[in-house]
Amino acid sequence: MRLFDVSSDLVDFAITTFDVSPERLAALLPRGIEPERVTLDDGHERALVSAVTFVNTRFFVGYAPFVRLRCAQTNYRAYVRRGPERGCHFFATHLDHPFVVMPRYGWKMPWSRSHVTLETRWSGERLERLEWNGVGGEGVERLVARGRSEPTGTRWGFEDEASTAQMLTAPLLGWLRRRDDRIATYSVWHAPLALERCDVDEARFECWERLGLVEKDQPPHSVLAQRLTKYLVQLPPRVVD
Repeated sequence: MRLFDVSSDLVDFAITTFDVSPERLAALLPRGIEPERVTLDDGHERALVSAVTFVNTRFFVGYAPFVRLRCAQTNYRAYVRRGPERGCHFFATHLDHPFVVMPRYGWKMPWSRSHVTLETRWSGERLERLEWNGVGGEGVERLVARGRSEPTGTRWGFEDEASTAQMLTAPLLGWLRRRDDRIATYSVWHAPLALERCDVDEARFECWERLGLVEKDQPPHSVLAQRLTKYLVQLPPRVVD
């Protein structure tokens, strides 16, 4: 683990995905980064964006392993390509902790402070109910979901379970537009995910509405959840443009 790398055990982890217009998404991406495209069952070609919500536990930076934090976080990401590379473009991140000043001002990342309340019930690894309420610089967040005791499987627009997992659950490379408009990249590592499909009572992430990608009452493409997973983020981001 390097000096500025971040390690965290993520609990109450959920990926809420929406299908969006590829053309609208492409207009928001940096030069050279293109949306991944999927064809839904109705024959329409779409792109995908997700709000990834979780609670960091045992969160620490390599240079200070003795300082452990606990805080809620939301990552707003789109599934993209840059040349032959596949990964995610991160539009924004909300962090419910004062530590947000480090990535925001130190590395000029598009992070902002949020405030989150969360209630969850798990039966073993099965999600009985998750209710996430947050608000941050990109707006309101609300997710109410219940687990179905079913694995990820094949989601709309994918040929099989492997291709579903490859795009939605296993992108290890990310890009972002820094607050000074420069483009940077970084990578993550995590153990293979074993996500559970969810039924959704409510799902609204105002960030996507503000960007003109998702309608206010648009249902999500999918919600997937997992009780615990471990992440390692290799920081700081490296400027590429």
